[in-house]
Amino acid sequence: MTPLRTAEQVVEIDDLSFTYDVRPILRGIDMRIARGKVVAIMGQSGCGKTTLLRIIGGMLRPSRGSARVLGETVHELARDRLYALRRRMGMLYQFGALFTDLSVYRNVEFPLREHTALPDELIHDLVMLKLEAVGLRGASRLTPAELSGGMARRVALARAIALDPELIMYDEPFAGLDPISLGVVARLIRRLNDSLGATSIIVTHDVEETLPIVDYVYFMADGRVVAKGTVEEVRRSREAFVHQFVHGEPDGPVPFHYPAPGYREQLGFAAGAQARA
Repeated sequence: MTPLRTAEQVVEIDDLSFTYDVRPILRGIDMRIARGKVVAIMGQSGCGKTTLLRIIGGMLRPSRGSARVLGETVHELARDRLYALRRRMGMLYQFGALFTDLSVYRNVEFPLREHTALPDELIHDLVMLKLEAVGLRGASRLTPAELSGGMARRVALARAIALDPELIMYDEPFAGLDPISLGVVARLIRRLNDSLGATSIIVTHDVEETLPIVDYVYFMADGRVVAKGTVEEVRRSREAFVHQFVHGEPDGPVPFHYPAPGYREQLGFAAGAQARA
């Protein structure tokens, strides 16, 4: 498949591996994510997608290899420089992760208060601007408990873009959403990426909503990148894993049945037959 090429790469991952104790999670990952693109990292739950996001964000250190983000080798940075790099990133956590005791307004305001010394009037205007971008300016005084799942995800998106990040990362942004909310969030991700001039990484297993909004796709299985390509290449792919994943087929390289002893043997048919003999 055609590699994604550009004069400037926002994320460069080379021969990256990660191990929890002795259990390998990521194995020899190579990846390039170009400025201005929306790129999906897809695969089954447990294949290492979220771990890779955590390494890109500097929350974990690779066991081998390197991850360069916005020109910096993340795991080599001192704490102050790592925090400065993180201010250039936005993160939408799975299920939003809003502060439950804060209003919608205060949730979006939080990163602006933490990372800037802007005057109150400007912070107010920026919060309203971000809420307007996700269609929830009128919900600024509500609490997370008063929001639907889709609304909460949109507030989390407004918070993720509060500092106008250069790189936005999304960890399963469509999980648990109804079809209308899912479609709204998907279109917002693409629109906000383009309007901010940002770069976005979406970790997801939602094929139908993701493929129409992304430029490039990496498929992961068992901690490795097993396939990659543009959306057109992915849809036409004859690679067995890609075809099974994109079309939602129950059996293929990822089997329906977990490895087990012989069915008759485990049910005791053999023992019963011997007893009767």
